[in-house]
Amino acid sequence: MAAPMSWRRLVYSVCSPAVAGVFTRMSDRLFRARDRRKGSSVLLLAPLLAEADPAPHRVSRPIGSAGAQGTDGLCTHFKWMADHVPAFRVPGTHIHILNSPEQFYKAMKARIKTAKRRVVMASLYLGTGQLEQELVDCMEEALQRSRQMNSRTMLLPLVQHFTSQMRVSLYHTPDLRGLLRLLVPQRFNETIGVQHIKVYLFDDSVIISGANLSDSYFTNRQDRYVLLENCREVADFFSNLVEAVGDVSLQLQPDNSVTMLEGMVHPYKGNRQDFSAEARNEGEEEDTWVFPLVQMKPLGIRMDEQVTQRLLTDAGPDSTVFLTSGYFNLTRTYMRLVLGAGASYRILTASPEVNGFFGAKGVAGAIPAAYTHIARQFYNQVCQLGQEERVHLHEYHRPQWTFHAKGLWYYLQGQDQPCLTLIGSPNFGYRSVHRDLEAQIAIVTENKELQSQLQEEKEMLYQRSTEVSSSTFERPDRHVKLWVKLVTPLIKNFF
Repeated sequence: MAAPMSWRRLVYSVCSPAVAGVFTRMSDRLFRARDRRKGSSVLLLAPLLAEADPAPHRVSRPIGSAGAQGTDGLCTHFKWMADHVPAFRVPGTHIHILNSPEQFYKAMKARIKTAKRRVVMASLYLGTGQLEQELVDCMEEALQRSRQMNSRTMLLPLVQHFTSQMRVSLYHTPDLRGLLRLLVPQRFNETIGVQHIKVYLFDDSVIISGANLSDSYFTNRQDRYVLLENCREVADFFSNLVEAVGDVSLQLQPDNSVTMLEGMVHPYKGNRQDFSAEARNEGEEEDTWVFPLVQMKPLGIRMDEQVTQRLLTDAGPDSTVFLTSGYFNLTRTYMRLVLGAGASYRILTASPEVNGFFGAKGVAGAIPAAYTHIARQFYNQVCQLGQEERVHLHEYHRPQWTFHAKGLWYYLQGQDQPCLTLIGSPNFGYRSVHRDLEAQIAIVTENKELQSQLQEEKEMLYQRSTEVSSSTFERPDRHVKLWVKLVTPLIKNFF
């Protein structure tokens, strides 16, 4: 048995230029030995995703204005989700929306300092600035309570000093292998596929977000963040998910080398089919349902894609959907569903000036123009189909900031507040569906306070936007060079 103050697990995800993502895990020596005996080095994602609660039960009282439209309640309206993914019922009062990078950063530091059993984190990368160092220092202080810079070297000292408690795992996509791995420069190898999940877990509380761990995400890069406080079952799910992906990742050693766990297939040296097959086998009123949605297409897992498609398919004329993505590049399927549905859509994306690639050197500097070209093509389709009254495109503006928010807010007929939201790492683009490892949650709630928080979050983002019209794309600053137009169809599936 572990001592009460010992850490069960600290999993932290980052990435270096050559590695798609990083997971770290802290546990005491006893638990590590026990895990080996249990054979936990095998990734058991399929059973994990199958452990769903029964479908949400019908709520006994009317849910907002849902009753006015003839439904039996929100949980009845969305109970089909439990047929596809795990379902967790929690009190709406335990869910809090964070609205700013500063709130996100402060919440992270505070909870690392007070966590007693485990900290589990997953992110695309860890930066190397002062704010990131303070976060790592918080982890070191927590560990002490229980006893050329890049993301890898930021965490290496913790691995060296706390070998029995710290695990750093670096995910490498099995799609980057052989000749492709030799030919693609390190700067561009993340286009093949990355670990894109963003989970920050402290004991039995968890933050789900699209934000990574670097100074811009703590200061002036707008994203979305939801804190689920004291939701043990949800926390356990994401802890197991991160551990499972970590088990098929490269393990950082104290001498700065990397190895695979014993018996695991190497992601780019081993057999591709074997790797994917092994991975697949690995008192208050509870008025809110949380559905974890995982997308790992390289490993054959498509939960998020299936649920998102069903949501967009079922969005009828009585519904309104506010959808946002920092990188607007819908898959063909999602675009077809939006253009062919009856629901009203308000789509928010980054203006060129708040795109994370704005002002970048070299080819990357043309990426905002490529997104402008994609947005214009979408807007032209809306106009050609006569859908201007139903589908509206908005652009986010904020001086000295960048925009990285993604997700959606779903309104049923007659409701002035959202009853459902999707929040997490997916961008609704080709990469999110086909290349990267992604996770988000669907929150279905009848809790008025939580609905109000979601409404305020949505308004905060959209109030900084302007609606796109045909004149938007005629402005001189929106001119897209011919070579960008020609190249965009060839590369749009890589960003």
